[in-house]
Amino acid sequence: MNPSARIEIDAPLAVVWDVMLDTERSGEWNPFVERAETPQPPAVGNPIVLHVVWANGGRTRSPERITALEGPLTDPASGTTTALMSYAYEGLPSRLGLVRGVRHQRLIQSPGGPTSYETVEEFRGPLIALAGPGRVADGFRRHAEGLKRRAELEAAARREG
Repeated sequence: MNPSARIEIDAPLAVVWDVMLDTERSGEWNPFVERAETPQPPAVGNPIVLHVVWANGGRTRSPERITALEGPLTDPASGTTTALMSYAYEGLPSRLGLVRGVRHQRLIQSPGGPTSYETVEEFRGPLIALAGPGRVADGFRRHAEGLKRRAELEAAARREG
């Protein structure tokens, strides 16, 4: 099972992207990742330690490495803008080949439309069940909802400001 979440955000893609890249403030809006430690600004190749909060209140640290930061890029023919952030899990189970995961967070916005946020964790390895795909999916849903709230507030503030 590859946990995923999707949500429509009534904010320009550039605003959503700015919120996603502002890792130092993620704890202000993200109920799933209360803190993300990475050198600033975030860059491909940087380590990133995610301080995860499960729905039951349990906590864990997830060492990752940023593997993609692409965008925002606009296709001149369609006017569609996209962006992608990905990172790979680097914890002990990954180093032992037991559980490997890469999380992708993709943004897509057609001209005049909302920004679509999609995230998926591509798990592989013999002990995927120990990674808790169901609780990861719940975390992704909470993350998406928090991102929507924060980006829509930020977009409104920029319009008024």
